[in-house]
Amino acid sequence: MSGIRFDGRVAVITGAGGGLGKTYALELARRGAHVVVNDLGGASDGTGKSHSMADQTVDEIKAAGGDAAANYDSVATPQGGEAVIKTALDRFGRVDIVINNAGILRDKSFAKLEPADLEIVLDVHLKGAFYVSQPAFRAMKEQNYGRFLFTASAAGIFGNFGQANYGAAKMGLVGLSNVLAVEGAKNNIKSNVIAPIAKTRLTENLLGPLAAALEPNTVTPLSCYLVSEACELSHEIFSVGGGRFARVFVGLTPGWFAGKGKAVSVEDVRDHLGEIMDEKGYIVPKSIGDEMRVLAKSLS
Repeated sequence: MSGIRFDGRVAVITGAGGGLGKTYALELARRGAHVVVNDLGGASDGTGKSHSMADQTVDEIKAAGGDAAANYDSVATPQGGEAVIKTALDRFGRVDIVINNAGILRDKSFAKLEPADLEIVLDVHLKGAFYVSQPAFRAMKEQNYGRFLFTASAAGIFGNFGQANYGAAKMGLVGLSNVLAVEGAKNNIKSNVIAPIAKTRLTENLLGPLAAALEPNTVTPLSCYLVSEACELSHEIFSVGGGRFARVFVGLTPGWFAGKGKAVSVEDVRDHLGEIMDEKGYIVPKSIGDEMRVLAKSLS
């Protein structure tokens, strides 16, 4: 089979000045994509800004014979998100791929978390992905093609101590991606999620002895595949890191049906909890419609 190429495709990658985003930018450019490298250039807690990180990635792409443009706007405002996509449209005439990778950390235990630490994490991770993706989605609908990749985290999907703000934002991205997968289906727009485990400037102090085996480039192959024309997957979540690739999914069990029109007591729920919790015969819904069909079948 022929190799996967991105010739003529335009990729926008947020947070591409370092870490995971930089590996995506370099690999997509190596495979023929035009790349918009977005990076505010701030610290890991979201403070400060600099052009140097985005510029360095662009310089490396160009030195290797690729084509790239830098963008320094913050994704955390509607105007910034629009400006990121405008860079792609003005420079390359289209946008085919968006990888929402920008992120910061403000970790504190839930009892000590300040509202400001919640707001800035939501602004960058969740709202930022929305602000960049919405103008891109409109352009993709017009061209009947697009690929989105959202960067979630096990902190949101499974939970992690001290990351209530981060986990909430990251699980919000799963919901956002799922909606784009549903709304974009008729226009050949695919949307997927990764929950990467990788050593970056945000995580290197958290991974302990595993860090050496969790280089960012172990995540890159899956990420680049998911935004390729070859990928027909959509509405999926993947755990990835250290050379391991695994599907993560939300399942719906058959549950317990009390009977049409039957009044249910609190004690009834207690007494049938085993049936409610039983995982046998689960499905993986692709939209709320799948859940409603299960309910309708019980009520028919």
